[in-house]
Amino acid sequence: MRAGAIAAVAAGVLLGCSGDHLRAGQPTAKAVPGPVVRARAAAQRSSAAAQGAATQILFGDLHVHTTFSADAFLLSLPVMGGEGAHPPADACDFARYCAGLDFFSLNDHAEALSPRHWRESIDAVLQCNAVGNGAEEPDLVAFLGWEWTQVGTTPADHFGHKNVVLLETAPDRVPARPIAAPRPEFRAVSLPATARWLLPILYFSERQRFFDYQAFVDEIEATPLCPADVPTRELPANCSEVAATPRDLFERLEDWNQPSLVIPHGTSWGLMTPPAFDIARELRSSGNDAERQRLFEIYSGHGNAEPYRSHRAARTAGGRAVCPAPSEDFLPCCWQAGEIIRGRCETPESAECEARVAQARQHYVDAGVSGHRTVPGAQVKDWLDCDQCRDCFNPAYSHRPGGSAQYALAVTEWDEQGRERRYRFGFIGSSDTHHARPGNGFKEFGRIGNTEARFASGTARWFTGDDREPVAASVPVVPSELPLAARRYTERGDSFLLTGGLVAVHARSRDRETIFEALESRQVYGTSGDRILLWFDLLNGPDGPVGMGSEVSGLAEAPRFRVRAAGAFEQKPGCPQFVGDRLGAERVETLCRGECYHPDDRRRLITRIEVVRIHAQKRPDEDVGSLIEDPWRVFDCPPEHDGCTVEFEDPDHLEADRESIYYVRAIQEPTLAVNAGGLRCERDASGACVAASPCYSDDRTDRDDDCLAENEERAWSSPIFVSPVR
Repeated sequence: MRAGAIAAVAAGVLLGCSGDHLRAGQPTAKAVPGPVVRARAAAQRSSAAAQGAATQILFGDLHVHTTFSADAFLLSLPVMGGEGAHPPADACDFARYCAGLDFFSLNDHAEALSPRHWRESIDAVLQCNAVGNGAEEPDLVAFLGWEWTQVGTTPADHFGHKNVVLLETAPDRVPARPIAAPRPEFRAVSLPATARWLLPILYFSERQRFFDYQAFVDEIEATPLCPADVPTRELPANCSEVAATPRDLFERLEDWNQPSLVIPHGTSWGLMTPPAFDIARELRSSGNDAERQRLFEIYSGHGNAEPYRSHRAARTAGGRAVCPAPSEDFLPCCWQAGEIIRGRCETPESAECEARVAQARQHYVDAGVSGHRTVPGAQVKDWLDCDQCRDCFNPAYSHRPGGSAQYALAVTEWDEQGRERRYRFGFIGSSDTHHARPGNGFKEFGRIGNTEARFASGTARWFTGDDREPVAASVPVVPSELPLAARRYTERGDSFLLTGGLVAVHARSRDRETIFEALESRQVYGTSGDRILLWFDLLNGPDGPVGMGSEVSGLAEAPRFRVRAAGAFEQKPGCPQFVGDRLGAERVETLCRGECYHPDDRRRLITRIEVVRIHAQKRPDEDVGSLIEDPWRVFDCPPEHDGCTVEFEDPDHLEADRESIYYVRAIQEPTLAVNAGGLRCERDASGACVAASPCYSDDRTDRDDDCLAENEERAWSSPIFVSPVR
């Protein structure tokens, strides 16, 4: 078709077309039947591990995005292989009927939540809760919140992401605005000018979705930033409020004087976290609010943030990032950048080639998370398994140990008066779904759509692919000068995207206040997605037994512990009858994708209990790695489907004369899981990756291929903190 004809068609398509405001939708106005809710509780009590428990375990998801988030809306477009908008009402229905959760929260990115969408989020939570079986024993509790999505380009300006979860839902009691991080490039990601008219033509039958997305962008751009020097309660409602640092965020939440939790997540994701990131930075800058920041997301659809390792993707020398040499169990990507260039040299052993290799390594570390862009034309397979933790369970992509849960528990900072500053985190799991699918790990299916795998269409690679000629020289890259979509190696990161985790609370009842109280008191644990039952107790506290999340001081004897665990129920295919009755067959297929939480009466085996002991740092120069004992103890469990119980003590605690931190992992028998194989490396006798077989999310891997691999699902208890006698 001639250019003039194309222009005429484009004009005809665009003329008079406009986008509509994306609405929150209406949840299905029927609760889960009371007998179903009671049967779930009875099945839990029937486990031998649950005998004598004073509380019920409730499962939820505190990290849920809908298409009120700009990135979720963008990924829902057909050019990304998206399946259309999933507004807050979908999250409510999915949690209630598809995933069978007890609670969830909305956590759309504050940076692109317009004032109108914030008001509609409040209404959506109120409507979702109004459906329940009564305020005292609701079938589902919806919490209101948002995500503060801060990203820096260097360790010096990076804090990371935090989810805010509010207790209150009434419009006159919650903050008038969500509080965003300072990320102007993330507020409104407009499509390139050419794409705005070309994409509606290429996807003609779905053209309205592109117009609606542009209306979304226009709505954000029309919202002014709030004045920085006005107290938060005095700001106008119709502006975007920004907190530059965690301390600023905490102060603004304090001004509202309402209960809230702030939950760090993504602290070890190399997709956006600088290589030398150190989570202790918040402690140094008095940026931790111990009353609000009580929980840590240890697992999500982006993988596992638990383990500490001594290896680093980059180190600092003389104030500049340098590339470390590889070790037996770790290959830095900066090093591999040099090897890729070496493989392109005509004379690899020449001095000129060696100089280019060294330059490539420096270019890579200088570019931080955008280092992959410094090697023109490099493909995913070329990088082998660089920057990946080889012996970690479902590690986050390019796992950053300085942001791990274990490091956070061990590290100590001191204020000017010499007082200790430490984190007191409980552990949770959640999904980080961007498809409004809270609790999406109830079954292992649907790699495309049920995980965050993004590039389901080859067309999407227009925005992120690298079609440069693979020359024998690297190029310097300044991340801030790249388009947002090209800064991170999302194509490679897609091999590390999994179905999400869950947060479990020990609660005496199902109501909102009791669940929030359990979260605040750290009576919680995280799972990798399966509904594993877990109890972890200190039996000889000074005032009697205490559960996970407790802080104990003055214990003058060896601490004694008990762990009880039971595996998750095996799942039947399809959905329970009541789900079809409530939703109808068509919505079961489109919303739940034909599968729901549908437990059988047989539990999976718990194969072992692993105990981790961490000693808190006492001196600034003390090596953190030497303080983390993982595992400290391992107990094999009998092959009994009803559960596993173990007891142990720590005879060394008094001699250690420092705070000791204990938590446990309950490990379940191997089952297949989406993307559990990561890059699916072929390894040599030493364990080094010699060939990678990535699970692509575009048309190079079949959309129906879930890339299943064996996986040991697990649950992590919140720690018990035991201080020495003083």
